[in-house]
Amino acid sequence: MISDFHPRKDNQTMRAGPSQEDIRRHNLGALLRHVHLGGPTSRAELTSKMGLNRSTIMALTSDLTAAGLVREELPRETGRAGRPSLVVRPESSRVYVFAFDVGPDRLAVARVGLGGTILDRREAVRRRGPFELEELAGMLAGFARQMRRKTRADTVCVGAAAAVSGGVRKGDGVIRFGPNLQAEEIPFGEELGRRLGLGLPVSVGNDANLAALAEHSRGVGVAVRDLIYLHGDVGIGGGIIAGGHLLGGHEGYGGEVGHMVVNPGGRVCGCGSRGCLEAEVGERALLEAAGKLGGGQHGRDAVRAVVDAADRGDIVAQEALKRVGDWLGLGVANLVNIFNPEMVIFGGMLREIYLGSAAQVRSRMALHAMAPQRERLRLRTSALADDATLVGAAELAFAHVLADPLEVLARVTG
Repeated sequence: MISDFHPRKDNQTMRAGPSQEDIRRHNLGALLRHVHLGGPTSRAELTSKMGLNRSTIMALTSDLTAAGLVREELPRETGRAGRPSLVVRPESSRVYVFAFDVGPDRLAVARVGLGGTILDRREAVRRRGPFELEELAGMLAGFARQMRRKTRADTVCVGAAAAVSGGVRKGDGVIRFGPNLQAEEIPFGEELGRRLGLGLPVSVGNDANLAALAEHSRGVGVAVRDLIYLHGDVGIGGGIIAGGHLLGGHEGYGGEVGHMVVNPGGRVCGCGSRGCLEAEVGERALLEAAGKLGGGQHGRDAVRAVVDAADRGDIVAQEALKRVGDWLGLGVANLVNIFNPEMVIFGGMLREIYLGSAAQVRSRMALHAMAPQRERLRLRTSALADDATLVGAAELAFAHVLADPLEVLARVTG
């Protein structure tokens, strides 16, 4: 629907409205977004969803088909009499982006086709320690080149983006702080883009923010306009969707809910403070409480082992989950009181921690969250699981294409 496009009268002066080309560009992006997020969609459905007439939809799909972004075909089954409406499908195998995920323990790269299809992927263990920019960027770019060599000659890469466990400055892809990556003031996007050699900028975002976008667009939070996604790795991060939009903050550092203080004077946090949610709920807190800290045990496998032990009746593991669940419930209650979300999603290692301590989390929330905010609240685990951050990075990489499909495609193929 293009109801926003009208000339305005301001201080008795008529301002020119958008040009026909502006409207066309907007509609092309909107149609491609419908197909990218919703999958194969008939022309008739697009006509209804976009509020445009059939001839306009036909012209838009023809432009996108000519550009190689979508294709049209007859539906496999109609079940209706009369001439069937053509189905518009994204060209997933031809148009793709590279998505990168850099976590404390994992490096992952995926080639993701238009429509969100993961076409190829590589993963490697990341050794905990200082963030070695050249080494990491070189390894990630090497994985991408391996995948690119396997593609057909007619394929085209239209973007690249990375999710990282840390605060990323909006605009230039610099990791300003990342205690769990041991990274500070790292020009990651610039270096990765140089190593890739595709002539494309590499967008960089916080992993929890991007996972929140992924769950909102493709996961358990589809159609939920107000949600909070909590991501657990070594630490705790968060992404907040309000009114359908990510709250990124003034400089892009919004959503650092892991550094909300829930226990003043509590455990020392990697950020230098005490009693942060991350310090009381993160991997180290759980493993220490369960008597599993040390001996080289860490990461999601170690967390899952504690949860499994609690399920089998291990009293120490159960008490550890109860303690961590107490602080997690308090943190969630604070967030619910402030943001009044419709849904809270637990991702990363917090999926396992929440499932093992759900009763304790709900008990704390009953005590500390205000009744109007919690009455219709839904608590869910991530539908995208360990792929949430990669999927979010892919969506960030596709954002430019969806904003101006033909211009981006002409630029990268010209």
